[in-house]
Amino acid sequence: MEALFYVSGTVAMISTLRVVTGKNAVHALLYLVVSLLAAALVFYSLGAPFIAALEVIIYAGAIMVLFVFVIMMLNLGPGAERQKKGLLDPKAWAGPALLALVLVLELLYLFAGGGLEGPPRAAYINPKAVALALFGPYFIGVELASLLLLAALVAAWHLGRREKEGIR
Repeated sequence: MEALFYVSGTVAMISTLRVVTGKNAVHALLYLVVSLLAAALVFYSLGAPFIAALEVIIYAGAIMVLFVFVIMMLNLGPGAERQKKGLLDPKAWAGPALLALVLVLELLYLFAGGGLEGPPRAAYINPKAVALALFGPYFIGVELASLLLLAALVAAWHLGRREKEGIR
């Protein structure tokens, strides 16, 4: 099962490198989705299925939809039209599709073998324990993070709004 960890880690590193070095924002988002899915498989192979599920649901699902929405909302002018047409090009999907295929084959191998040997029962952390930790001793940290995200949302709205005539 160590091989699954290393394959997922390699896919995550390659796709993250493509996110950072990509020139097209939409292509970078495709690679970022693959990177987040690979990170979820890394968590799963380490014996943290709950964190893996959260990685897929929150990051690869909700946050990526938010990123796509922001890119569509910005509408960067004439370059955006070329970007939209480039998204339909099969060459744009070849890299992320190949890396996602590696992850799917890895999952099929994992499920065909009956799953991973789980961690010892004493080391297993269930969702209730995570919730008690987040809303117990780390409550202030969680609330400060939510306020920071709210401040970032308000700042993004102020920076992104269009100024009306005579109103600043």
